[in-house]
Amino acid sequence: MPPDAAQTARDMKTARFNVSINVETVRDYIFAGRGKWEAHEKIENILQKDPVFDKSQRDFIGRNKSYERALIITRRLVELQRIHAWTQEEAKQATFILSEVLPITLHDIAFEPVFVGQASPEMMKEYWGLVSNKGIQGCYLQTELGHGSNVACLETTATYLPDTQEFEIHTPTLTSTKWWIGGLGMTATHGIVQAKLILPGGKDMGPHLFLVQLRSLEDHCVLPGISIGDIGPKACGGISAMDNGYATFHHVRIPRTNIFSKFAEVTKDGHYTQPQNPKHSFGGMMYIRASMVTRVGWTIAKAITIAIRYATVRRQGDLDVHGMERQVIQYPSTYYRLLPILSHAYVFIALGRQTTGVFTTLSDQCDSGDFTGINEVHALLCGLKILVTATAVKDLETARRALGGHGYSAFAGIGRLYADYLPAVTYEGDNFVLDGQVARAAVKSYKSSLSVPDQPLGIYFSYIRLLNGKHPIPIVDARTWQDSQAVVHLLEWRAALMLKNHVQTMDKLDANANHRLSAAITDAFVAQQIRETIAGLTKLPKREGDVIGKLYHLYLLTAAEDGLVDLFSLGLLRSGDRDLRLEIKSLCSVLLPNAIGLVDAFSFSDWALDSALGVSDGCVYEELWRRAQLNPFNHVDRTSLYRETLRPMLQEGRAIAKRANSRL
Repeated sequence: MPPDAAQTARDMKTARFNVSINVETVRDYIFAGRGKWEAHEKIENILQKDPVFDKSQRDFIGRNKSYERALIITRRLVELQRIHAWTQEEAKQATFILSEVLPITLHDIAFEPVFVGQASPEMMKEYWGLVSNKGIQGCYLQTELGHGSNVACLETTATYLPDTQEFEIHTPTLTSTKWWIGGLGMTATHGIVQAKLILPGGKDMGPHLFLVQLRSLEDHCVLPGISIGDIGPKACGGISAMDNGYATFHHVRIPRTNIFSKFAEVTKDGHYTQPQNPKHSFGGMMYIRASMVTRVGWTIAKAITIAIRYATVRRQGDLDVHGMERQVIQYPSTYYRLLPILSHAYVFIALGRQTTGVFTTLSDQCDSGDFTGINEVHALLCGLKILVTATAVKDLETARRALGGHGYSAFAGIGRLYADYLPAVTYEGDNFVLDGQVARAAVKSYKSSLSVPDQPLGIYFSYIRLLNGKHPIPIVDARTWQDSQAVVHLLEWRAALMLKNHVQTMDKLDANANHRLSAAITDAFVAQQIRETIAGLTKLPKREGDVIGKLYHLYLLTAAEDGLVDLFSLGLLRSGDRDLRLEIKSLCSVLLPNAIGLVDAFSFSDWALDSALGVSDGCVYEELWRRAQLNPFNHVDRTSLYRETLRPMLQEGRAIAKRANSRL
């Protein structure tokens, strides 16, 4: 028999009663300290109590209203920052907690970081007060109608005119139209434009960054010589509040000082100062990729919280010992899908902090003129971007499908996450294009290690050390899968041997070689980071450290499972895939009693999660019913529509049926 409404609440209470870990201890671990959690909670309480951030109607409004609502939210966020004297980091945390797609997003994650990283002292002095205080609203104009990931072939030009000491920004072709630019369609007043720098005499110096005013600061009208519009609705209704726009420039003049010249400059007479590293203009993109990892972790955390909570209270199918239908979470086919997703969330949240630290260190080094690490970090961020975005899209859909039919309801919440996150696999670099960049960097590092054997390899390419002839290839048996260190070592060997084979067959690579190599390299790097993270779990109480360690071990096992074809083809594994899968199942069953505690540790309030199926008290059916009653569609008088459409059709159908019956 199906459960009554009260049963779902009892099931949730029972699940929490069976949790053996201290949820608050794990929560503090996830947030990197009690103080950071308390700061997070303080900001969320402010947001949750403010009626501007009410979410009850957002599933029922169209795109125009979504954009209007987003602007109101944006203004209120800025007001709250001033009222509460939030720092820039606290303001960003508020936006992160709110988890709404806002036109201001690209200002925060692209426009501001580029200013900090690449503006000259003079430009910072003139504009930073406006940028940081939202006196102007910025966007980042890189992608064009005809080019996205291939930044080197962007067509928009910035020609220097020494007579007037200006750059002329121009859109020479239809395909050079800037396209997909977040915040451009209706919001931005200024843009950072990626354009080819053309020096006097016509010499093309490749893509550089330029500050261009787009709209009047008096009436917000688009300035002369510029054409701007919104590109239209996105697939699946995703990111509907974002005004992704297009722009063309018709010989638009800007001052010479509007080039971002921290690393490259054009003098008054047109002389070009060469940057120390050609990737200097990629800083904004690298920052976005670095920040993606943590955001992915928390996005997956939301989805898996909803899925595990709902699977805990949803009863379907076989009867249990009490004569009730079994909880869906108890089916191996369910927990085998969901618990690895939970491990992804934990790993990516921790990995994101490490990645941000790596990028911050690189930025400091570049500021001091040291560009030695930029190529490796660029490759690292490319690889991580591929991994986390592809994993997130897969995990969000897997979690949604685990909800059964109700997962297709907007009220479930995962569909919204999926639609908004889906484009991540192509923006900031198409994943399959980035595979090639990772592979090229690895080949270069490997060849360099052959010519200079003792040179440092760096954190991303440390697995290459295994190819120096001093390390025996591991022997894999059933015990391997029980040892995190052994699995990490195996994943490193997978990357090393794949790279060696890749180099040896460079003249006849198959079409998917770059993708497989890139995945193996990034898996090896993440495995190394997990090894270090597991070692640091000794600072936690033993019980909590043990459970989190098992969750990290589950990540390693599923990474090996995803790489089984490679492991077999490289000769690293001759048998034992069944042992691996049985170990995954066994580990999932051990983790299962703490599943609710592990998702509770993310500490999403019902307001933040905004899911009828993920409510903390387990009363999912009451919440689905409540939300359906809010549906404006249920409160519209359709009498006139009925008279004009349905009634004539129904009457005609009945008349035809009556005539047919009379002839029988």
